[in-house]
Amino acid sequence: MTIDHGHAHGSGGHAGHAHGVSAHADRRWLGISLVLITVFMAAEVAVGVIAGSLALLSDAAHMLTDAVAIVLALIAMRLAARPAGGGFTYGLKRAEILSAQANGLTLFLLGVWLAVEAVQRLVSPPQVRGGLMLVTALVGIVVNMAAAWCIAKANRASLNIEGAYQHILTDLFAFIGTAVAALVIVLTGFQRADAIATLLVVALMVKAAYGLLRDSGRIFLEAAPADMDPDALGDRLVAQPVIVEVHDLHVWQITSGQAAMSAHVLVEPDGDCHSVRRHLERVLRHDYGITHTTLQVDHVGEDTEAGDLLQSTSPTAGSAEHCDDAHGPVYRPGPNGH
Repeated sequence: MTIDHGHAHGSGGHAGHAHGVSAHADRRWLGISLVLITVFMAAEVAVGVIAGSLALLSDAAHMLTDAVAIVLALIAMRLAARPAGGGFTYGLKRAEILSAQANGLTLFLLGVWLAVEAVQRLVSPPQVRGGLMLVTALVGIVVNMAAAWCIAKANRASLNIEGAYQHILTDLFAFIGTAVAALVIVLTGFQRADAIATLLVVALMVKAAYGLLRDSGRIFLEAAPADMDPDALGDRLVAQPVIVEVHDLHVWQITSGQAAMSAHVLVEPDGDCHSVRRHLERVLRHDYGITHTTLQVDHVGEDTEAGDLLQSTSPTAGSAEHCDDAHGPVYRPGPNGH
């Protein structure tokens, strides 16, 4: 049996870095955001207590999670930059995905807590100092716009940085809602506006949390990239010249923006295994952006009686001679290839 392993490694890392955003620049922008948020958060806690506003205190609590999210992102970036070695054959690239999942989970749990508090205040609304609440919210909008702008300058193709960005963006919407609620309280005296604004923010938090948990969960479960159809990819590969069958096709993400693929490819008896592998690597790199590939290429019937694979009508027969436990569909040329 002849086994060819093709490994192609991209040099750009994440998609954003390939467009000129360096990891050092990412850390600088995140650091600036962290300073802005931390300073304002300390002031907001004091004002929220004085004004008696749950919306302000919830914004401050959310800003604390913003700060934690950015710290996690910075730590994860340093871990992910470490070279592969020892038992971590991919390095620690998925530390960024752990950070994104932690961000999503904290957003969700904080949203649940705030929802409970807001409902209690709807039932029995306390007195809120609307004027102080309004001024603080307006300052918060400016601070969060500046922080969001800083993080937007970093590489948002990274799910890790996107997680921190979602925290900041949700907080920006929260301050807008708080400002509107404060204006309502000042003009009409309707105290429940504070709790209603909090519930609207909770809805945004849950939406952002769901997106982060879903995307990071897909990576941990070794799912194919969301924009890629593995069946269409298998059909595309098996349609290439001299290829008889493709099976054990796996597509997954090592981390956000870095896909990998492996497959077992069977070619015609007189086919050139090396040429086929190189051609498939070019297709995967240019058309699908997959730069880390492991392809095992064999001649059909190499370890079986001549013609067994071609004559088989079972969708999995023949493949077992090459793979004791083949996974997933088998792709063969023709309209009913798999």
